[in-house]
Amino acid sequence: MRSLNQFADATAGVVYVHASPAAVCPHVEWALTSILAARPNLRWTAQPAAPGTLRATCDWFGPVGTASRVAAALRAWPLLYFEVTENPSDGVDGERYSHVPGLGLWHGATSACGDVTVGEMRLRSMMADGGDDLAAALAHALGTEWDDVLEPYRSGGEGAEVTWLRRDVG
Repeated sequence: MRSLNQFADATAGVVYVHASPAAVCPHVEWALTSILAARPNLRWTAQPAAPGTLRATCDWFGPVGTASRVAAALRAWPLLYFEVTENPSDGVDGERYSHVPGLGLWHGATSACGDVTVGEMRLRSMMADGGDDLAAALAHALGTEWDDVLEPYRSGGEGAEVTWLRRDVG
């Protein structure tokens, strides 16, 4: 029987480099290799939402907190548009980090289905501050401004990676 206070020590996630100048791509790969302790084997393709830039994704598996380390490393290149997710695991919330040049880095906790969650005490603080700022505070807590900028980058374009699902899977 599992102890009720036991927490997971490993999880998985995804790194989405939505747009990167070509000259930065090798640096992104080196940073990911260092943090993930494995070569990410990124497949760079053109980013139609930002001509002249490249995009890539990478699944990862590692210790809880890896997404934080990846996001901290990638923010060293302020021209990158990226997102890093970490799946929730036993006793640990999921996370999403989003970076947009000019907006900086945003972080939010996520539920098992990927929704951004805002904790009770944070909501109480927002309500206490009240006024017309409540809607703006909620939008910031949910990462709305980052989502608005990143949405065109999330769509696959010509040459984007495609995973075909087979009927006999499962």
